[in-house]
Amino acid sequence: MEKGKILIVVPAFNEQNNILKVIWDIREHVPEADILIVNDCSTDQTSSTARKAEGVKVVDLPYNLGIGGAVQTGFKYAYAQGYDYVVQIDGDGQHPPKEVDKLYGAMLRTGADMVIGSRFLDIKSFRTSWTRRLGIRVFYVLFRILIQTKVTDGTSGFRMYSRKGMELLSRHYSDDYPEPDAVIVLKKNGLKIHEIGVEMRHREHGKSSITPLKSLYYMAKVIVSIFFSYIRPRW
Repeated sequence: MEKGKILIVVPAFNEQNNILKVIWDIREHVPEADILIVNDCSTDQTSSTARKAEGVKVVDLPYNLGIGGAVQTGFKYAYAQGYDYVVQIDGDGQHPPKEVDKLYGAMLRTGADMVIGSRFLDIKSFRTSWTRRLGIRVFYVLFRILIQTKVTDGTSGFRMYSRKGMELLSRHYSDDYPEPDAVIVLKKNGLKIHEIGVEMRHREHGKSSITPLKSLYYMAKVIVSIFFSYIRPRW
């Protein structure tokens, strides 16, 4: 299938042990896509390791902005460079690039502006911790109430965006834990959202920064952000 111009954005913080494998995996399964590594002020060798891969673009952020700032950097770059689509693949190896064709096919089939890869739609996949699953369920209920939309995996960072989606989020994207908030922002502004089941994996090296205690803080903070995005006028 002939694709439009695709940029794969890989936000990465201290992923020196994962980043080359992620790049090779993308090259194998999505060879037509360009790759942008957004190094979120890592304290290890993430940047220099990524630069060993020929043809990969690397942006080094001067401060640690968190996942929101790193991904938004990718949106801004993609929109300025005229890409038709952006795919977010995290730098920890949990998002298999072989599943990108599913996201792209769903986007073409439905005309969506954001396609979310879900761990909970007819796919036997890696499941996250119980605290995060609780948060996902809470967000599911909030989405049903606020925007009348079913989103089974609102925290998934494995997503594909249209040009309209990247343009909006390049201007308005939450700094911290942005994925659930982005659902509200896009829907509130009349853009279309779709979900499709995908396989996900455990990270191979390192560990998540989200502990059970942080998960509860994360849930509370995102719920507040969701409500502010919901009551804010359309952009």
